Amino acid sequence: MNRFDDKVVLVTGAGSGFGRAIAMRMSSEGAQVMVADLARENGESVVEEITNAGGNAAFQTVDVSRADQVEKMVEACIETYGRLDVLVNNAGYSHQAAAMWKLTEEQFVGVFEVNVKGVFLGCKYAIPKMIDQGGGAIVNTASIAAVSPRPGLTPYNASKGAVLTMTRGLALETARHNIRVNCVNPVASDTDFMKGAMGVQDRLSEDQVETFIKTIPRGRLLEPDDVAAAVCFLASDDADMITGTALNVDGGRSV
Repeated sequence: MNRFDDKVVLVTGAGSGFGRAIAMRMSSEGAQVMVADLARENGESVVEEITNAGGNAAFQTVDVSRADQVEKMVEACIETYGRLDVLVNNAGYSHQAAAMWKLTEEQFVGVFEVNVKGVFLGCKYAIPKMIDQGGGAIVNTASIAAVSPRPGLTPYNASKGAVLTMTRGLALETARHNIRVNCVNPVASDTDFMKGAMGVQDRLSEDQVETFIKTIPRGRLLEPDDVAAAVCFLASDDADMITGTALNVDGGRSV
């Protein structure tokens, strides 16, 4: 029996990077997956991958900073699958790396709109559904930057620190409702998200990769599948007594 047989999972930012890997891994372990992303083409491509592999998935367009769209996303999941067992608040955004005082107000606000408000809204609309059905699990994507900040990404670091603290507080508020809330703290990965933060269009340079690797004792960059494995563990019944935890998926960087 698979860990997520008969479970319904909703993953935001599921059209690429960590979110795609999470959705694919959840499906491979038996979940019915609602793939949510701002980019329709990317999200529908992931749904196609899942269904071609024999899984069950549907797509919902969402801007996680918009309350009406997040509410619609949760309702679409319930209408499609009848319930919501696991919410993965994975959608994220970073300003391009720069000293904080050189950033615009719009860049600062944009980071918090997606990374913090997006988690708030996902939880706001999903938790009442989970309470009504008797429980559930939430996993938020924070960042190792929340506990070990990198220079040039100060507002991003702060937004992920907020996600970590929100995770812990929410775990206490929801425990009596049989809802567990945890987060993962990924380290640097060669994804489109990281390229955007570094202002790179194509791929990270060898020097950039080497600079990141030097800070990771494990000796390599993070792969999206590493994050997917950690999220699946925290969302599964194997982690039944784990709530309010931040799991560092960082190859030892934070030690």
